[in-house]
Amino acid sequence: MAATLNAEPTDPLQRKEHGLPPKSYADAVEEEEAQDDDEKTLIDEDAIKESPPRPQTMRNSSELRNFGEVMDEVEAEEARGSPGVRTPSPGVLRHPKGRLEEKEKIDLGTRESSDVGTVKAGLWEGINGDANGGTANGDETPETLEGVGEDEEPRTPVRKIHRRSWSKSLDHTASAWNNKDGNGSLSSLSPSSSQLSPKSLGVENAVDSIYENVTNKSGENLATLKPADGYYTSLTQRENKLEPPPHLSHRNSELVSGRRAGAGWSRSKIRWAPFNVPIQRRLQTAIVLMHTLSIAGLFALFFLLCTIPLLWPILLPYLIYVLLSRAAIDGQLSQRSERARNLKIWSLFASYFPARLHRSAKLEPTRKYIFGYHPHGIISHGAFAAFGTEALGFKQLFLGITNVLLTLDSNFRIPLYRDYALRMGLASVSRESCENLLSRGGPNGEGMGRAITIVVGGARESLEAKPYSLKLVVKRRKGFVKLAIRQGADLVPVLAFGENDIYDQVDTDRHPWIHGLQMAVKKVAGFTVPLFHARGVFNYDVGLMPYRRPINIVVGRPVEVLQRKEPSQEYVDEIHGRYVEELVRIWEEWKDTFARGRRGELEIIE
Repeated sequence: MAATLNAEPTDPLQRKEHGLPPKSYADAVEEEEAQDDDEKTLIDEDAIKESPPRPQTMRNSSELRNFGEVMDEVEAEEARGSPGVRTPSPGVLRHPKGRLEEKEKIDLGTRESSDVGTVKAGLWEGINGDANGGTANGDETPETLEGVGEDEEPRTPVRKIHRRSWSKSLDHTASAWNNKDGNGSLSSLSPSSSQLSPKSLGVENAVDSIYENVTNKSGENLATLKPADGYYTSLTQRENKLEPPPHLSHRNSELVSGRRAGAGWSRSKIRWAPFNVPIQRRLQTAIVLMHTLSIAGLFALFFLLCTIPLLWPILLPYLIYVLLSRAAIDGQLSQRSERARNLKIWSLFASYFPARLHRSAKLEPTRKYIFGYHPHGIISHGAFAAFGTEALGFKQLFLGITNVLLTLDSNFRIPLYRDYALRMGLASVSRESCENLLSRGGPNGEGMGRAITIVVGGARESLEAKPYSLKLVVKRRKGFVKLAIRQGADLVPVLAFGENDIYDQVDTDRHPWIHGLQMAVKKVAGFTVPLFHARGVFNYDVGLMPYRRPINIVVGRPVEVLQRKEPSQEYVDEIHGRYVEELVRIWEEWKDTFARGRRGELEIIE
């Protein structure tokens, strides 16, 4: 024990204070090895027991103490007979430096759990004591601590269950009556009232939450919130409202409410168009609206101009010119403008539905042709798109042929509108106009390469224009056949699938008096006005705008005709029969492609 008896300090700072020279590195290592050898020597138990007692130090002293000193204090307390202090196990020895060693092999499994719990409780109370040395229960903190050595025996976590009542109902709304006593006043809850639950306060169907406290071996506390049994079942029964106690039942009286404002708009039968409509669709709607209201709009504009006296010197001569002009029947097509027919706006017009033109056979540009358009529909939008403009590419499908769409002669007596129609290449459907168009113009000046388009069914057929059906008025319409024979023009049937679908019409079968009135107007004025409706500009159900439904215009094969100045009735009937057969062929061949939603088959009436 040379290192212990050496009076010279080994710390370099202490040696510097005493004026001693620093030790070399070799001397320091040698002393440290000698000190380790002394510690390895066996401890004499008798010497330890006969060693004089160490001076006691107060527990609350700030001086550091070895664990051996603590054990001496414990023995002193045992000698004085202090209650509640556990006697150390006989197999545990004290070491001067505070180490514990086993003298005999101790079976830790035979210890009682109460001993371990007592030690843990004492240590925990000692740590959690207040500044005055007291514990949480108000007792004095013991001045000595007891240790039993290192225990590596695994511990089972202590599980504590604590129930905490919710102060809110299932729908997370505060229940005012939960915190009231029988007299209707709020009751104060003390801190020890954690055992209260909604059920104890009179609330039925309430569900408690459970707190689980789990303490691990190192003393850490883990808290887990778990819903009680039946919690999720209660969530599915939210319709069972919590009923207040009897003394508050008068506050839940029945209420009678009025109608909810704005509820009718959500159930409205009118479907309104959204605001975020693409600009192309807006332009399509604008062009179709312009053409649909062209007659009424231009006629109204003329009367508006007549209200300006300064324009009378111009309007009066113009009105006389309109009444006397023969531009619509002379067959010269002098006011026809190919530039107007090729405007881009007509492409928007045709793409509104959309409309398509289909060809069954090529037509020779050295012949004359009469196109028979079926059905009339309400306004014949398909005929205007295919033969009144170049939007569908008529010139590309039928090279070398100039086609003219014919309409009522009275339309060319409407100021301003007649100029619009003439620019688009339209002409009168009168007999004189048809003969002039087929006998004049063309490469040879006799109408070669000319074609006219007649809506054969006329105003009578417009009364049969009902969606997803096709009834043609053609049995007794043989005037166009006689015209074709006299002019030597071939007949070309044209069937427009979907022309009747773009408007709805009042059912005349349920209202026969409406049909009689329409027929009377036709006899007097030469035309009739069907009662129709479709969609509007800003909605999809009410208005005069046509529906966006496809129109497929199929041009059939030509029926060849031999020119005769005075055709016989038998020849007229023969050509008429062949013409109808070609119409039926177009329907049978293309109905499954262009009329899938049809409600009936083709009918030839009158």
